[in-house]
Amino acid sequence: MRRKRVENRPKGGVLAVIAMLMIGSAAIRIGLEAGPALAKGSDPAPSLARNSQPKQPGAQELLTELLRREDALKKREAALEDKEKALDIADQAIETRLAALQEAEESLRQTLAFAEKAAETDLTRLTDVYQSMKPKDAAALFETMDPGFAAGFLSRMPPDAAAGVLAGLSPESAYTISVIMAGRNAAAPQE
Repeated sequence: MRRKRVENRPKGGVLAVIAMLMIGSAAIRIGLEAGPALAKGSDPAPSLARNSQPKQPGAQELLTELLRREDALKKREAALEDKEKALDIADQAIETRLAALQEAEESLRQTLAFAEKAAETDLTRLTDVYQSMKPKDAAALFETMDPGFAAGFLSRMPPDAAAGVLAGLSPESAYTISVIMAGRNAAAPQE
């Protein structure tokens, strides 16, 4: 069931009235605000254009001071821009040097790891040589070594090989080396 349209209703009457009111309001505003603006004319400062001297006292000094300040601000701005450029250049140089230092550090780390591995290999090989010697011959050699150096080798040897070498040493040398071996890790943290 459709509703029938009422034919005697005015079409768009309310909307037309609202639109007319808005247009009227806009016209009134333009008329009220445009008048004073047009009365002022197109020259915003007619007294300064005709006369080089402003009519207000102290205006010339104020203008001069404002111009001086503007120049000072422009100089400051230029100096700040120069400093910013210098800082950018310094940042780039620092980044380049930092990258070079990181490369050098990595290279040094690799070299140290290689040297440490080579030294460990050499010590292991020399320890194997001493342990494969007859205990009497090794003891004669260890007798002439610095006690700390000898203790390092003996601590790397298996206990039975180290015992054979220690047995062939003089009692004083054996005691000194034993004390060094026993105290080597005494200063290590317990926890």
